Amino acid sequence: MRKGTVSLAIVCLSMAGLMLAQGKKGGAAGDAAKGKEVFDQCSVCHNSDTDEVKVGPSLKGLFKHDKLKSGKPVNDANVRAMINTGGNGMPAFADLLSEDEKNDVIAYLKTL
Repeated sequence: MRKGTVSLAIVCLSMAGLMLAQGKKGGAAGDAAKGKEVFDQCSVCHNSDTDEVKVGPSLKGLFKHDKLKSGKPVNDANVRAMINTGGNGMPAFADLLSEDEKNDVIAYLKTL
């Protein structure tokens, strides 16, 4: 009986470790390479490689700035809020992008 309990505990811990590793891979950290692909739809209105304004502001060096155009600090939460709600002519992407896609875009924006 004890041997079976130990085996079951090892299996459960192994599965929990795998789920945790998978969660980190697609979790809040995001994947910048995937984010670049998602950003293609944003690039219609936003530059990522120059400071030129298109329809919306350039996002080059976004996370190097102190504040967003709204005056709010540049951080993950405020950038995510802007993606979700849009504003000032930008459509809301809350229902158009998955949470993983938003994480990926934010990771990509940090590389600019």
